[in-house]
Amino acid sequence: MPTTALPAQTLHAPTHWSAVECIADLHLQASEPATLAAWQRYLKSSPASAIVILGDLFESWVGDDALQEAGSFEAQCAATLHAASQRRPIYFMVGNRDFLAGAAFLRASGMHGLADPTLLVWGPQRILLSHGDALCLDDTEYQQFRAISRQPAWQQQLLARPLAERRALAQHLRSESEQRKQSGMEYADADPALTDQWLAHTQAHTLIHGHTHRPADHALPAGRTRVVLSDWHCDGPAPRAEVLRITPNGQWQRLSLADAF
Repeated sequence: MPTTALPAQTLHAPTHWSAVECIADLHLQASEPATLAAWQRYLKSSPASAIVILGDLFESWVGDDALQEAGSFEAQCAATLHAASQRRPIYFMVGNRDFLAGAAFLRASGMHGLADPTLLVWGPQRILLSHGDALCLDDTEYQQFRAISRQPAWQQQLLARPLAERRALAQHLRSESEQRKQSGMEYADADPALTDQWLAHTQAHTLIHGHTHRPADHALPAGRTRVVLSDWHCDGPAPRAEVLRITPNGQWQRLSLADAF
């Protein structure tokens, strides 16, 4: 059983925080302006003491040098984040779509980077935060790619390619992903044994993650809970966008955007 990706950091919540909000899987892209606008409204209006973004904020991230293109979508989003981060801390964990987001992006956006997973300690609460992709062991093809793509040498080789070439590659991968969705292909879920191992290793009572696009609360052995975040998609006929709000007593509440601010 793999034991990789166990916490490299712990986030200690200050006692004055009144609420933390978690979101994931927004898959922001210029071709979906309604989702972008909903996210921008949320960042301006959220009452949370801190916001945690658990991966796949972007549909794709082809490299931090995209920020240098005047008027680029990436630069626009970084500016939005920077303004929001002046009002409260925002934490960001990369996902499987935006794993190339690096230090320059964090500086431009004003966010704090998180390892995957990260343990959130808030008083007596111990909450494990993850994007969730590392737990989906049954997706063996993806796990092989994940192991390779997280290697610095592989990333350096990819980032050495021209930006236009990387954008074209990202578009090709998005098209392939959309074809898989339309085929009705079943996606892997979090492996129960590895989930239990992570929680036991960190002495956490709750795991919060995204990635699977299957929002639900799962009761686990030993009184633990796995909380799966919703993805965001506001440009289709059935818009969805959900925020998970956590309070210091360990309670959580799922809020639609209309209820969150």
